[in-house]
This record gives sequence, structure tokens and C-alpha cells, in this order.
Amino acid sequence: MPSPLNYSYFEKNDSEVLLVVIHGLFGTMDNLSVVRRHFVDSMNVLTIDLLDHGESKHIDNFSLDACVDALLPLIQQYKKSKVAIVGHSLGGKVAMRFALRYPDELDSLIVADIAPVTYKPRHDDIFKGLNSVDLGAVSKRSDADSAMTPLIPEAGVRQFLLKSLYQNEQKNWQWRFNLAGLEANYQEIIGWQTIDAVFDKPTLFIKAGNSDYIDMNMQGTIADYFPKARAHVIEGVGHWLHSEKPDAFNRIIEKQLARP
Repeated sequence: MPSPLNYSYFEKNDSEVLLVVIHGLFGTMDNLSVVRRHFVDSMNVLTIDLLDHGESKHIDNFSLDACVDALLPLIQQYKKSKVAIVGHSLGGKVAMRFALRYPDELDSLIVADIAPVTYKPRHDDIFKGLNSVDLGAVSKRSDADSAMTPLIPEAGVRQFLLKSLYQNEQKNWQWRFNLAGLEANYQEIIGWQTIDAVFDKPTLFIKAGNSDYIDMNMQGTIADYFPKARAHVIEGVGHWLHSEKPDAFNRIIEKQLARP
């Protein structure tokens, strides 16, 4: 049975390390291409589009566990003697869930600017902005950009979202992510279902210095699930830390993967 996930696998024959890279909400595997390009010459790299994102399958009931279930066969297919996952934001939640449910499949976990907690809603304006775009009236990307601007004033956020706007074979404009499905299951995206499990292997949380996605109040919960967790802060960056300081982000990952 074919995988419901769109993915790319880059093989490095003389490496016994598999690095799995998972993007965040509204993204695609290309969002973390700075990580893939940096490591592809030294280890095997597997990058995916999450369910309801990119070219992966659209489902009616998005959940972290559904993403984990879809990812498991791919990791088992390409598994090497050492497997590490890097996940950013929503991808970090999927990575943590995978580590807790299948600890024997994983040797190292790297989580970028997210914690295993339930967050307050923070994407209402993005959903409103996306829904304000009349795809049938779009003739070029700038039309969608103009429609979103009143609700999403940050040009960088709009440009990020517009990367997922494309024309299908009939030349109709569509979003690659499942907008209706993600909005309907938004509580699952920002939530965290407690799980009676521990990942007792090397774990690194990379916090963005200018972001509030990880704070001091979350340390106890992180330690309960990941007793070997360490933290590294990249100062002067927001939530998209891998885009703002890619060299620093990759160096931190390198150091973590080199730890015994």
C-alpha cells in the first residue's frame, strides 16, 4: 500500500544515520530545506509533508497520532542503525508523539520551538485571511496576497502561506494544505493528549529567543516526558528560527547528533 505521505528520501550509502525532518503548520517539506541541504551529504535524510499538507493525503480527522501512524512505516522502511527526528512547531509535536509511542524506533529527538502542552488559539486571523481568498476569482498570486493583507498584515507570513497556493491541472487555484480540515481539527493541532510514556534518550529542545512557544512553566512537563532533555536558545530569532538563523540552527543539530 502506498504511503499517505508525500516524502523524499536522500540516501548516503556510507552513513548509518537516518535524519527525519518534519515541518510545521501550513508548511511543506521545503520549509526545512536548509536542514536537508546541510545534512544530505553526510547522512541519509527523509523529509515529509505532514498529512493535510503539501502533496500528502487529505484526511477528515487530522491528529498528531494519525501523523505518527503514517510516519511509522516510512521510518521502518528506511531505518538505519541510528535514527533521529528534527521537528519544528507542529512537526515537533508529531516528533514528540512518535518518540513517546515508539521509543525503540528512535535514538535522538530534536524539537524546535514547541512543547508537549496545549496552547491557546493563535491562528484565528490566519484562518480568516485564508478563507477570505476567493480562489475562483484569483488570476495570480498577488490577488490572494491582496485579499489576505487586511487580516494578515505581516508580509512574511503571507509569503509563507502563498508558497502553498498552486494551479491544478485544470488551471484552478488551490491551497496545497487542507484548509477546511485543519480548521475543523484545530483543537487537535494546538492540543496535547496526555500519554503514559517516557522517551529516555537524548532529546534537545531548541527555543527561539523572541518566541513564547516555550516558557519556564513548561519545563516540568517536558522533563516528565523527556528526562534526558536539554535546551538551547537561539537569541534574536522568532518562531521560524531555522529560517532566520539557519547556520546556527544546523550547528546545534550537528552537535546534538554527535553526542554519544
